[in-house]
Amino acid sequence: MLEPARASGGRPGLPVWAVGSLLRAIADSLEARFNPVVVQGEISSFTRAASGHCYFTLKDEQGQIRCALFRRAASLLDFAPRDGQLVEVRGRLGVYEPRGELQLVAESLKRAGEGNLFERFLQLKARLEAEGLFDAGRKRPLPLMPRAIGVVTSLGAAALHDVLSTLRRRVPHTPVVVYPASVQGAQAAAELQAALRQAYERGEVDVLLLVRGGGAMEDLWSFNDEVLARLIVQSPMPLVCGVGHETDFTIADFCADVRAPTPTAAAELAAAPQATWLGALDLMQERLEEGLARQLETAQQRLDRAAGRLGQPSHLVTREQARLTLLAQRLSHGSALGLERRGVDLERRGQALPRLRDRALAAQAQRLDQARLRLELLDPSLVLQRGYAWLTDQDGRALTRAAQAEPGQPLVATLSDGQLDLQVLGRRP
Repeated sequence: MLEPARASGGRPGLPVWAVGSLLRAIADSLEARFNPVVVQGEISSFTRAASGHCYFTLKDEQGQIRCALFRRAASLLDFAPRDGQLVEVRGRLGVYEPRGELQLVAESLKRAGEGNLFERFLQLKARLEAEGLFDAGRKRPLPLMPRAIGVVTSLGAAALHDVLSTLRRRVPHTPVVVYPASVQGAQAAAELQAALRQAYERGEVDVLLLVRGGGAMEDLWSFNDEVLARLIVQSPMPLVCGVGHETDFTIADFCADVRAPTPTAAAELAAAPQATWLGALDLMQERLEEGLARQLETAQQRLDRAAGRLGQPSHLVTREQARLTLLAQRLSHGSALGLERRGVDLERRGQALPRLRDRALAAQAQRLDQARLRLELLDPSLVLQRGYAWLTDQDGRALTRAAQAEPGQPLVATLSDGQLDLQVLGRRP
C-alpha cells in the first residue's frame, strides 16, 4: 500500500513523496501501462550468479536496459545465452527499488538471430579464412630457447603482470621487452598495430606475445580488426595470441602462429622452465656416463678374449691390464673435466645474464627519457611563453586567418599566464 504524499510547504499543490513511495508508484504505473512486454535486443555483459540467477544488459543502437533472468526461467532455456546474441525477451518492466533502477524481469528468452557484432565477426572470419590467413601450413613453431621475448599489451593490464610473473618464474635469465598499447576502446586497434610495427622494425625478440585479459565481445573487439589481422600474418617472428579466457575467440587468435587460452598460458608456451633444461643436461650426463661404462665393459671383454687366444701369458696380460686401467682413468678424468668446464661455462653465462638485462633496461629507460624530452619541447605553452597568443572565438574555435573575424566580434586571447577578452575594431589584409 502506497504511503500518502503530504502537501509541499514551499509550493502549494505539489505533493512531497517519500523515495520508496515514489518508486512503488512508478512501478505500479509501469505495470498498468506496459506489462507484459516483449523486447528485442542484443545481449551484453551476461553473467550467471552462484544462485543460478542470470543478469545481463539488453541493448540496441538507441539505448539499453538491465535485465534479470531468475533461476526457474533460466532452467527452461533451450540454449546458452552469450554476449552478442540477438534475442527476444518476454517479461515485466519494474523498478529495482534498492538502486532506483529500471529493470526488465525476463520470464522467457528466445533467439532472434545473432547480434550485429557477432555477425560482423563471422563475416570477417569467413573472408579472411577464404584468403588463407588461417592456414596451418604457414604457421611456425615457437623457438625452444628464445634470446628475448616481446609482449604487446597495456601497461596497466592485469595480463601484463601475469605474463611477467610467469616468465620471471620459468626463465628469469631471458630478457622481456614490452611494447605498450591500449587493448580496449576506439583507439586500441591503431595502438596495437603501431606496437606490432615497432616490434617488427626493432627485431630484438625471437617470439612475440599479444595478450589481454577476458571481457565481453565489445571489450575484445579491437582484436577483431582486419588491419591488425593482416599485420599479425606479416610478423617476422613467431607470434602467440593469448586474448581473453579459454572460451573467448578473436580474429587475432586465428591469424597468430599459436593461440593460447589465457595470457598466462601464452607465457608458458613461449618459455620452457629453466628446470626442464637443467633436467635435460643431467639426463645427458647420465647417458654419457652410461655410454662410457659400456665402452669400458666392451674393451674389457675384448681384452679377456685376446688374453685367452694368447695362451694367457701372465706378463702380457698384466701389462695390457695396466694399460687398460690407465686408459680408463684418463677417459673418466677427461669426461669429468669436460663436464666441469661446461658447468663453469653455464655458471658464468648465468652470472652475465643479469648484467645484460640491466644494460638493456637502462637503454630502454634512456630512450623513454629522450622521448619525454622531445614531447616536452612540443608543449604549446612554451610557444606562449615566447610572446605568442592563441586566438579563439567565444565558442573556443581557433582563428588562424583575418577573414575568420568580423568587426565588433568578441575574441579570447590565451597567453602563457592567462586569458584576455578582446573585441575586433577592424580588419586589414
